[in-house]
Amino acid sequence: MENPKNEPPPPPSFLQLIQAYLTYLRIEKGLADNTLTSYSFDIHRFATWLWESGTKNVSEVTREDITRFLESLHRAGLSSRSLSRTISSLKGLFKFLSEENLLQENVTADLELPIQEKHLPEVLTRDEIFRLLEQPDTSTIRGIRDRAILESMYATGMRVSEAVNLRLPQLMLDDGLVQLFGKGSKERLVPIGEMAIKWINRYLTSSRPQLVKPGFRTNIVFLNNRGRGLSRMSIWNLVRNAARSAGIKHDVHPHTLRHSFATHLLEGGADLRAVQEMLGHVDISTTEIYTHVDREYLKQEHKAHHPRG
Repeated sequence: MENPKNEPPPPPSFLQLIQAYLTYLRIEKGLADNTLTSYSFDIHRFATWLWESGTKNVSEVTREDITRFLESLHRAGLSSRSLSRTISSLKGLFKFLSEENLLQENVTADLELPIQEKHLPEVLTRDEIFRLLEQPDTSTIRGIRDRAILESMYATGMRVSEAVNLRLPQLMLDDGLVQLFGKGSKERLVPIGEMAIKWINRYLTSSRPQLVKPGFRTNIVFLNNRGRGLSRMSIWNLVRNAARSAGIKHDVHPHTLRHSFATHLLEGGADLRAVQEMLGHVDISTTEIYTHVDREYLKQEHKAHHPRG
């Protein structure tokens, strides 16, 4: 239908602008689904708050609106970490809208992130790790598979998502390497030690063929009893049960193996940049937290063994 008055089309709604930004993050930035879900949740929560406050147009949003929104989250008991993520989400959105000339002013330009308290990750000792790795009953098909999973995760520092999605072509065992795809599908090659290679080979030759079901072909490495890929929860349960059987009292989860992998490398003298590369961290400051863990370990050793400790 023609527009006889030649009026300009209505401006896009806030929800349309949000969707444009999320599409930009997915396609242009290649963000992982989990990260996109978090950004979407934060931004839509802000949009709902704005609507309930009477603001219908994003061009009407002020710095005071954002401050009041963040204060409401703080009063509701949101952690400083979650607040920081929300601020990052909003800063990214408004920067995108201003750079695309959809807003005249970026009202979040000078919005600062709160200083976050650094929490040191839980790390197992070498003895605890070795006890945990030895828990699966390797006289069974499933036990060989579980041992291969645990050895692989500790040997490479792979995330649980990387373990469940691991494919056969990613195993370069003759070269002592495994190809991993981390957040945003970023690729990295990580060395894998002889012990992990031994158990993976044993699993591939003696266990996996018996887990594969006739008529269903898959190149997923670690399979369940139905011949399908394992779920993330299956590996969570595997790690927690192995820790419990090993008599480990900490709250152990798959990421504990990744934390321990990084910390033990640094304790052994590995270069921080090399550990960053193996973990797939974009920013080295993310890896540096493990140097704090290392210093805590040194202080504990000093206190335990120095005569004046």
